[in-house]
Amino acid sequence: MIVVVLLVMIAVIALLAGAHWYVWRRLVGDTARPGSTARRIGTAAIWVLPAFSVGALVSGRAGAPFRLEQTLAWPGYLWLALLLYLVLWLLVGEAVRAVWLRRTRKAPPVATGTPPVPEGPAGSPGPAGTDGGTAATTAGPPAATAAGTIREDGTATALAPRAQAQPHAQAQPHAHAPAQAPGDADGGPAAAPADTEAQEAGASHEVKTAHEVRAGHDVRSALETGAVPETAAPRPVSRRLFVSRVVGGGAAAAALATVGHGTYGVLRGPRVKRVTVPLAKLPRSAHGYRIAVVSDIHLGPILGRGHTQRIVDAINSAQPDLVAVVGDMVDGSVADLGPAAEPLTQLRARHGSFFVTGNHEYFSGAAEWVGHVRELGLRPLENERVEIADGFDLAGVNDIEGEATGEGPDFAKALGDRDPARASVLLAHQPVVIHDAVEHGVDLQLSGHTHGGQLWPGNYLAELANPTVAGLERYGDTQLYVTRGAGAWGPPVRVGASSDITVVQLASREA
Repeated sequence: MIVVVLLVMIAVIALLAGAHWYVWRRLVGDTARPGSTARRIGTAAIWVLPAFSVGALVSGRAGAPFRLEQTLAWPGYLWLALLLYLVLWLLVGEAVRAVWLRRTRKAPPVATGTPPVPEGPAGSPGPAGTDGGTAATTAGPPAATAAGTIREDGTATALAPRAQAQPHAQAQPHAHAPAQAPGDADGGPAAAPADTEAQEAGASHEVKTAHEVRAGHDVRSALETGAVPETAAPRPVSRRLFVSRVVGGGAAAAALATVGHGTYGVLRGPRVKRVTVPLAKLPRSAHGYRIAVVSDIHLGPILGRGHTQRIVDAINSAQPDLVAVVGDMVDGSVADLGPAAEPLTQLRARHGSFFVTGNHEYFSGAAEWVGHVRELGLRPLENERVEIADGFDLAGVNDIEGEATGEGPDFAKALGDRDPARASVLLAHQPVVIHDAVEHGVDLQLSGHTHGGQLWPGNYLAELANPTVAGLERYGDTQLYVTRGAGAWGPPVRVGASSDITVVQLASREA
């Protein structure tokens, strides 16, 4: 057993470590340049936030001061919820990233060599004075071509074509065209030959372009080596970096919106829902009997007195005949959470309020809490049964977590000597005891514990451990109703499983 627990712990730690690395890689490593402020902040956050989460998880069990628990709980638990949805949205973004990069991928560059020197006009000497119209390779400064400037090392720099700026007759003069001498026939002043101006302009443009290309190359080299600060001459954003920032930013925004909406749903308080359950043995006198079922309040370092007050107000507004609190009311000691539970004294119901333990009560001192709820006006049902005057039996059993201390559920004690002709309603925190309820002829079991999964896709994991995650289902002659609960454990967030208080209205078939 110990080996299994250790293997599970190692698997969980490895999973969390992998999730943190993946989030850092996509949100920091792929979007922020090395040495930048954003990269340093993101890297620090990916180490600090998990530390808050670990502190929030272990501080309560370690007996830390309640004020410290409250300090660690908000950032620690919220980060766990945000981490989950960051991973899920980033996984969705992987498909977007792949499609985007594929559709915007540029064509591969075409390999080019040294551009050829253009031939002169037919019958005229070439640029080097040869009769064939081809340029002879000579030592000296770089040669100008129509495509660019050829350096001594054989490379070429691109030049803007001069043909668009100068007429062809001026850029490429014929050798046999006579030059106009000073004091020409028109008697005017000597004019500079057009081809000379064109050559001078071209040479100046070539030198300027070569300088610009070399200067740009030097700046890029300096940025890559870190010789020039990034702010001095920012590098252009590459296509891959742009896509990473857009996809990562979109995933982060979607995760924040998901967690924000889920947090608002918990803090605003549960909504009241109504379910009608027909019972074959229920007498006509009990037709329409209303039981307010509330579970998993989870008072603790995050949810406190205000949360309790919202629940009490919602229950009282429904005007139930009976209130059933089916476990997991608290996550902490009476000393720390007694004031938070005090509004429960305001519950109003014709036949009173009843309470059974959940697994979290046994983590928080079940015996002490059972005594305290009596002081608050609730009646604990510890493996016992009461007869409701309108014609059915109400029974309650301890949670199975109490088996570790010899205080587990005892169905024989709670249901053994009852009249089987009367309808029976059982309060049991965990749905897994439904099979025991079927064996003892229970008509309706009311449970909680699952939270409906609380954080999607947690409902699929909850289905592996519980026969019913939420809602009403039938098992033989026994019906099981599972409420999603009024609070939240860990992160005060619910996604796809909103909190609720259920008013179960019993229906008689005679009516």
